[in-house]
This record gives sequence, structure tokens and C-alpha cells, in this order.
Amino acid sequence: MRKKLNERKTENIVRQHFQSDKLFKNIKLEEQSSNNPRITKLLKNASKQGSGVGKPEFIISIDGENQLLIVVECKADILKHESKGRDEFSAYSVDGVLLYSDYLSKEYDVLSLAVSGVEKDNIKVSYFIQRKGNAAEQIFGNKLISIDDILAGLRQDTAKKKEKYGELLEYSQTLNQQLQTLKIIGSQRSVLVSGVLIALKNQDFYRDYSGLSSNKILADTLVSTIKEQLKTEDLQDDKIDILMENYQFIAKKAPSLTKSQKSKDFKTLRELINDIDENINGYVRTYKYYDVLGQFYIEFLRYSNSDRSLGIVLTPPHITEFFTDVVDIKTDDIVFDNCTGTGGFLVSSMKKMIEKCKGNLSQEKNIKQRQLYGVEYQPNMYSLAVSNMFLHGDGKSNILYGDCFDKDIIKTIKKKRPTIGFLNPPYKTDKTNREELEFILNNLECLAKHGQCVAIIPMSCALAQKGEGLRLKEKLLQKHTLKAVFSMPNELFKNSKVGVVACIMVFEAHIPHPANKKTFFGYFKDDGFFNKKTKGRFDYDKKWDSIKNNWLNLYVNTEEKLGFSKTKKVNADDEWCAEAYMETDYSTLKQDDFQDVLKKYIAFNVLNEN
Repeated sequence: MRKKLNERKTENIVRQHFQSDKLFKNIKLEEQSSNNPRITKLLKNASKQGSGVGKPEFIISIDGENQLLIVVECKADILKHESKGRDEFSAYSVDGVLLYSDYLSKEYDVLSLAVSGVEKDNIKVSYFIQRKGNAAEQIFGNKLISIDDILAGLRQDTAKKKEKYGELLEYSQTLNQQLQTLKIIGSQRSVLVSGVLIALKNQDFYRDYSGLSSNKILADTLVSTIKEQLKTEDLQDDKIDILMENYQFIAKKAPSLTKSQKSKDFKTLRELINDIDENINGYVRTYKYYDVLGQFYIEFLRYSNSDRSLGIVLTPPHITEFFTDVVDIKTDDIVFDNCTGTGGFLVSSMKKMIEKCKGNLSQEKNIKQRQLYGVEYQPNMYSLAVSNMFLHGDGKSNILYGDCFDKDIIKTIKKKRPTIGFLNPPYKTDKTNREELEFILNNLECLAKHGQCVAIIPMSCALAQKGEGLRLKEKLLQKHTLKAVFSMPNELFKNSKVGVVACIMVFEAHIPHPANKKTFFGYFKDDGFFNKKTKGRFDYDKKWDSIKNNWLNLYVNTEEKLGFSKTKKVNADDEWCAEAYMETDYSTLKQDDFQDVLKKYIAFNVLNEN
């Protein structure tokens, strides 16, 4: 039977997309059938009608990727993209392509592509990856992407991931401006993003939201879908109530989202959801286990002081991942963060532990359900932490809402016997706040004996030689071993617009610090990142991996290296930083260095003349 002309338009959009790809010469694009006898045999009984030969719109194979197939199904009607049960194979593009994938995945890894719509700028796109013998899993965003991006995503290519992360940061700035125009306050912007990402995991919402008749109905549906999704997880009702208090503003207290906007300067809620799905959801699906919400939170609060007064400073993702390498995290470790924030340390821990599982699904499930614990006191941060864990799998029900110093919470965590403690505590902003070292003591108290605690805190804590700071340092050494202190780059928190100079401390829990113990001090002031005015602080020259490996080699081997590290016996009243004990490596100084310092000194005097 001859196909309708309008469906041919959909096919042409897909065909032209691949024909214009720079790697088109490396692919074989077949239509309706294949010359490969293995593929023909697999599709022999894969008809969408229930019997007969299956005939996908396109079957694509790639040179050098013998075990990978791309199969494509098209529909002209954008409303015929996906059915509720994904079982109406002949009527819906997602349903049909997943049927073909089920047959082909008996012998291949299959990337399924469903495309609906006849206007190039208004099509609906869904990708699924079904590895040989496994179930299909949605991947990528809702737009057609290049062969290069497909392969990079499937391989979790590091270089491509960094490139895409740069694009994600650029989008975070764009989204921030859009939400500012819509008068969504800084502290609510990440909550909105997290809510949209949760709702998009609901198949019905993902399929139907674009067809809802008004922004008001869409906002109400978005909030109700968030609640529905949270109920599908192992969350108690009181936790859901706490979370929903933070999401209700979307429908009730954000009129700019619910009213129809006629100005071209405003994004409608539907357009925002589309953009978030394409830019953020696509990244999350492709490059898993990354604290995307934390990075958007940082961007959204750049020009807001609302949470800086609380001492909230989020840890950059390359440092949360560095923590997991410092402790050489294992698949059976139990991780605890008593100042969870957006969940960055737990997400990085999940990522590294699952990498080490090497495909053991039972082990992965146990990690997500029983090996990641956190405590968060601020309600909006709690929402982001739970959302983050939700988006990456299980573990979200193990984020406790409350004060980490609460005796009941301490008791609950101790029963889990965590072996690893990570934290970035609230930084003290006035005399009424708790000391940062108190949070380290709290974390260590909850760890099993010999557990490792890694904390990033202001350098001033390490330098304390009197008062409460000294008392807390004494208490730490009386109960625990100070293994290392790393001096961090001065501009580490530049993206958060915070000028705190920080250090990382590493402790061994419940082993009093031996009198003859030498502590490792690292002068780790250059991580290869630098700041660009509009893009923020980032690893533009791709130096971080090499630098990180150098840092780890020095620490693991307790190696002293001129200009980088020193080992030293210290007491509580000593300064806990490399700068106090290292010798300067004058051999690296050049005449140009001397001249640069003189120029800066002269310029300083000229600019500061009375």
C-alpha cells in the first residue's frame, strides 16, 4: 500500500539529516529491508501487524561497529509518537521501533530512533538503546543528533562529554536569563528544573504535555505528575509532603509560568520544558551520574545572595569526583554525606562505584538502594538532593531531612556503618553558626572504625591556633588520624562568586592521631582550570586529568616533591597547610617572573596613590 505523502516528509527529514552528516560515507543506510541475511532473518516475524516481515523505515549500520544497528520508524502525526502502553505497533513510532528492536537485539546492540511530525523545526524525537539480551533504555534528548554524537554517547567518550558539558554550561546561562525574565527567583530555578526532569520520567507526561491546551493546565499537570512520580518510589508520605511544598510554587506562586505570554521575549512553560528536555535531559541520559542540578544551582545563584547568607558553597564536580579517587572507593563501600546539598558527592560516589561493578546489575542495584546516605537541613536543597538521586536511580529514600547533629539521625546513620564520609559543610558567616570542624567531627562519629572522611573547608580552619578552632583541632586528633591536607586553588569557587580559599582534609575514623605520625601536605593550587568572563571557570585546556593523576600519585605514595608536597609531624596548635612547611623551588623562576612581579608592584602603587 502506498504511504501517505506527509509521512514521506518525515522520512525525508530523517534521510536528509543522515545524508548531510560528515560521517555519512561511513554508514550504510537501507530502507524497508536489508541485504544482511542476519538482519533479514531477525525481522522475518517482526511485522507491526502481528505476522509477517518487519519493515523499518531505515536500518543503518556503521563501519567498524559490527555489533551496532540503528533502526528508525517514522510517523507523520506528532500525536502518534508514543502510546501509553507502547504496544500499538503499527500506529505509533516509538511502539513500532521498539518492536523491531526487540527482535534485532537478539544478536545486536540496537539504537532505536522514533521520529514524528512533518515540520523540521517541530518534530518529536526519541532514542532508545537496547543492548544485546537486555531491555531498552531511553537515551539522548529530543532532537536528531550526529553519528559522531551517537557513538560518543554510547561509548561515554570523555572528550565529547567535556565538549557537551561546555554546551550545557552555556545553556545554563541562557536558561537563567529566561527564568529571570519570568521573575522566577534564584533559589527556585533549580527546583523548577528538577521538577521538570522528574515529570519527564513519567511516560504519560512525556508523551502528552505538548498537547495540553494552556500554560495553567500544563503547570497543574506538571506539579501533579511530580507527586505521582515521587509516589512510585520508596518515599514515605511525610517526605513527599516536604518535597511538594517546594514544587507547589510552579502552579500557585509563579504567574509568569501559568499565564499566556504574547511577547517574543518570554518563553512559555511548554517551550521551557522542551528546552530542558533537549538540553539537560539529553545530557543526563547520555552521560550518567553527574550532578547537573548542582551546576545549574551554581549558575542560578551567581547574581543572588539568598543562599550565600546560609554559607552554602557547592563543590565543583571535578572535586567531588577527586574525593572518590582520594579514598579509592570500592564497590562495597557505604558513603555518607552529612551536608548533602544537591547530592554532588553521592552522585559522584554512585558513578565511580558503578563503574567498578563492570556490569554487575545486582551489585549496582545494591549500591543505589543501600550504600548511599545523606542528611540535608535546608528544604530547597533537600528537594534538589532527593531529585538528583531520583534522576540517577535509587538511593533517594536514604536522604534524611533534618539536622545532622540530631541524636536520632546520628543513631540511624551509625546503624548503616558507613565506611566513607564526604562533606562540604556550610561555611560560617557569623558567630552564631557552627564551626566547620564540628561538621567533620559529626561525620567521623557516624563512620565505622578505620573509615575515611574527606572534607573541603575554609583554609582558616586549618590555620586556627587559638580559641574554638584550636579546641576542635585538638578533639579531632584525640579521636581520629589526620592523614592529609591539600591546599586548593584560590579561585576554586569562582563560579559560585565566592572568594573562600579552601583546603581538603582527610581523616581516618576512630584511630587517635599517633604522636610519630607524619601527615601529608599537598600544595595543589593549580588544577588547570581558569576563568573566562562569560563562561566561568572550566578546564578549557584539558589539563585536569593529568594534574589529578599527579596529585593522587603524590598522596598515595606519600611522596615529597619540591613545590608540590611535604610530609610533617603536626599537633593541634600547628598550621595544617603545605605552605607552612614547603621549601620554594627557585629553580623554576625566570627573569620574566621577576619582571612581572615588579610591574604588578609598580601598578599597585600607582593605582593606590593618595
